Amino acid sequence: MTETTKTHVILLACGSFNPITKGHIQMFERARDYLHKTGRFIVIGGIVSPVHDSYGKTGLVSSRHRLTMCQLAVQSSDWIRVDPWECYQDTWQTTCSVLEHHRDLMKRVTGCILSNVNTPSITPVIGQPQNESSQNFYQNNNNVSSKPTAAKILGKVGESLSRICCVRPPMERFTFVDENANLGTVMRYEEIELRILLLCGSDLLESFCIPGLWNEADMEVIVGEFGIVVVPRDGADPERIMNHSSILRKYKNNILVVKDDSNHPMSVVSSTKSRLALQHGDGHVVDYLCQPVIDYILKSQLYINASG
Repeated sequence: MTETTKTHVILLACGSFNPITKGHIQMFERARDYLHKTGRFIVIGGIVSPVHDSYGKTGLVSSRHRLTMCQLAVQSSDWIRVDPWECYQDTWQTTCSVLEHHRDLMKRVTGCILSNVNTPSITPVIGQPQNESSQNFYQNNNNVSSKPTAAKILGKVGESLSRICCVRPPMERFTFVDENANLGTVMRYEEIELRILLLCGSDLLESFCIPGLWNEADMEVIVGEFGIVVVPRDGADPERIMNHSSILRKYKNNILVVKDDSNHPMSVVSSTKSRLALQHGDGHVVDYLCQPVIDYILKSQLYINASG
């Protein structure tokens, strides 16, 4: 496939991130590597979306702390950013609502129509924002070329998002451009197809099979319209999990299971294990959390006791 026919993807991960772990970041990296290797996708960005405080999970620390820890965890990444939208709403938001928010946000700032897994768009999906003037929106500052490259276009999307995003945490990372991705030579913006995919571990996929836990209409939208990228965890078999849900079976082709030869210790995704290590003064906490996050936790005296 040429660069213009590949699907451009933004990976969105929702969760408590209480705290965010090395494993959470590894999930993004593994998913991106796998999608690139398929030859069908180019991952242009990753979004970490921490849950609202009213989610009500035992030991959930304030979103103020969780947002800061997430920012610290991705500060060295040039393609993953933290989005505060969920945390700044009046109440808890469903995963479906978060996906729809980001889809609608992309529509507003780009004037585009995003495709989904069932109906690939034949409409320009990255275009000139509707509220901008008719001047050359993608003009290179150095006047080397007036043609819109993928990096210019996607960079402008990120800049627009940073301007209109609600209240932002102190450390800002609002760019979707992966400078290391092979985006190829010049491509017309009309040719870029963009999708937002939910990134999750197999534990979240397994939760879809628990009767009454998820709203079925939401599941239809999440799996049927957006699609999921699943990173297997703790020896779980995503294929077996999918066979236990009629909706997952129905949209099986919309579920991308990451398959690679790496032996990443996905147990380090566990926020629970990292909190226990902190409570017990276990030096192995460095296996779970990056040093800036550990430093922030100690400075803020988080997770010192079992109640969080």
